[in-house]
Amino acid sequence: MDEEKDIINEETLEEASENIAEEVTEEAEKAEEIVEKKAESKKDDGEKSFGKRLLEDTIDVVESTLVTIFIIGMIFTYLLHPVSVVGGSMNPTLENNDKIMMSTVYFNLKYGDIVVVDNDKAYDIDENGDPVAVNIDGNRLKECIIKRVIATPGQEIDIRDGKAYVDGKELDEPYVMKDARTDPLTGFNGKYPFKVPDGYYFVMGDNREASSDSRDAGVGLIKKSQIYGKAILRYQPFDKFKFLFNSKNESAN
Repeated sequence: MDEEKDIINEETLEEASENIAEEVTEEAEKAEEIVEKKAESKKDDGEKSFGKRLLEDTIDVVESTLVTIFIIGMIFTYLLHPVSVVGGSMNPTLENNDKIMMSTVYFNLKYGDIVVVDNDKAYDIDENGDPVAVNIDGNRLKECIIKRVIATPGQEIDIRDGKAYVDGKELDEPYVMKDARTDPLTGFNGKYPFKVPDGYYFVMGDNREASSDSRDAGVGLIKKSQIYGKAILRYQPFDKFKFLFNSKNESAN
């Protein structure tokens, strides 16, 4: 009986071992399947995450581009405007077909500033020194012009002996054509010197002997509301790119 028990015990142990081995194998296979599923799930999540990140990055780039375009559009609509120079009245500072950038935001215009003017009206002064509108219907100068500010409100302008004077002092004008004369022309009927009224400016071109400007009856004094903007730089031709903030200090050729 003891031997039989022993045999039975051995057989039972073998069966138990086999059963345990099978269970371990099954559990191992299950674990392997679980690991594989998790790996595949992570891979899918990674692919989804990459796709999501790519979409988000694309949206960010598009948004940034649209914002940039909007800002540039706003700047060129309300702050900066490209302007083409026609004619040679501002030679040698600006020449025919030059392209400049004009700012519509400016403060306290001063002597030497270059401005773009809507010459839709002209103003003379009466015997009291007050501005008076002049009829310029049919005048060839009734258009946009570009000139340099010479005298500002409250300053006294005088033109004599081929030179310009402001507040009694002869102007140092290195930007004017060499040896060019500054003569009174047809405006103001010889009323020089006179004080520029508040809200008005006296402007002239750098090419004094070939410029129709405030000295001309068809232009006269420039009202502040007629000034479109201030020239800030020349961007064409490219080889002559320059800022115009301090162009009054540049010597003429």
